[in-house]
Amino acid sequence: MNTAKEEVRKMLDQLPDDASFEDIQYHIYVREKIERGLKDIQEGRVLSLEEIEKRMAKWLGK
Repeated sequence: MNTAKEEVRKMLDQLPDDASFEDIQYHIYVREKIERGLKDIQEGRVLSLEEIEKRMAKWLGK
């Protein structure tokens, strides 16, 4: 497994040379969110479709 620093280096190599700081931050942010989601799945922190529908109905006042 690569370190976060190594992963960011790979990501930077794939971005265009004219990428802005904002572009770089966005890509790092998205990657971190994906990694967190995959870890949640591995550790069983998931919701069923039925639970999601119940929560959404509650939030939307249905």
